[in-house]
Amino acid sequence: MKKIILFLTALSVFMLSSVVCFAETEKKEEKSMENAKSAILMCIDTGDIIYEKNAYEHLSPASVTKVMSMLLILEAIDSGKITLEDKVPASENAVSKGGSQIWLEVGEEMTVDELFKAVVVASANDACTALGEYIAGSDTGFVKMMNDRAAELGLENSSFENCTGLDDTVSNHYSCAYDIAVIAKEVMQHEIVKNYTSIWLDSLRDGKTELNNTNKLVNTYSGITGLKTGTTSNAGFCLCATAERDGMRLAAVVLGCETSDDRFDSAVNLLDFGFANYELVQPEFDMSKITDVKIKNGREKSISPSVKDAEKILVAKGSGEITYTYEINEEMTAPVNNGDKLGTIVLYSGEEIIKTIYLKADRDIETVSFSYIFNKMLSNI
Repeated sequence: MKKIILFLTALSVFMLSSVVCFAETEKKEEKSMENAKSAILMCIDTGDIIYEKNAYEHLSPASVTKVMSMLLILEAIDSGKITLEDKVPASENAVSKGGSQIWLEVGEEMTVDELFKAVVVASANDACTALGEYIAGSDTGFVKMMNDRAAELGLENSSFENCTGLDDTVSNHYSCAYDIAVIAKEVMQHEIVKNYTSIWLDSLRDGKTELNNTNKLVNTYSGITGLKTGTTSNAGFCLCATAERDGMRLAAVVLGCETSDDRFDSAVNLLDFGFANYELVQPEFDMSKITDVKIKNGREKSISPSVKDAEKILVAKGSGEITYTYEINEEMTAPVNNGDKLGTIVLYSGEEIIKTIYLKADRDIETVSFSYIFNKMLSNI
């Protein structure tokens, strides 16, 4: 009997300590997120938002602004407009930038590769300005490119006045957690960026200028792939962190944190939550249920809905088997245009819709006309 009592007592103590430990962890996470004015967790692969807090609030992003600068630089490289070996001269304007820098001198030349490394690893404002001027012809021209690219991405809560994120003299420079996550999603489509974002320590000028990554998660977080820190007195401590595990990529953005530790803790909590609770799955269609659509008065009698290999979808772990419903149009009247909707496949987890895939026409089908019939008859004769 004594042994039973001792066992039950020990078990009670263990369960109580576990509950207390879990409660303390939960409080720590809540406190960490409370210290961020704005935050978001997005799946880079699908664009799904897993978590958000004031995600559209206009805030100063500090040097996280450079996520957009990085995107334009990467696009210029991938398009062939510039190359990594190009020599870029430092202008007086670039040299005059304060804050983080690699202390460029007027007329000094560095390669695109070196300057981009300085931007990504050390958040160098002079290097970022020099690259912007090289790509657009001027600092203001590059800032216009930034705002134009934001508009192309459908981002309505960003306005850039510079490419650096310095905010002591600006009046209309802001972004939001959601917009930054979308830009980060675009940045991470460029595989070359990880050659830079994964660097912890490096140097320039034959070792004379040391570079130490401002994103300490590069050296501490499993699966980290980037991306950018930012700090000013106006913005507080900001971070856009990207990571990949088990083939799933996530972006966590936190803005307006009170301390540097808060931003890293908040981002880690978000990333951990995403990886622990979500996964990507590949849809599997029953092709026998995707039937041809009859075309009335068309030059072709039917068309097969175009079914491309569907991208993976984000689901909560343990959500159960995915089920599918197929709704295919029986008939359509010509003309049919390339891209017209022919049907849908709706994916469910239980009773919850998790994805709707639209089946579309892959070509034009014109209407049968009298002249078409007449010409057809002549060709047969």
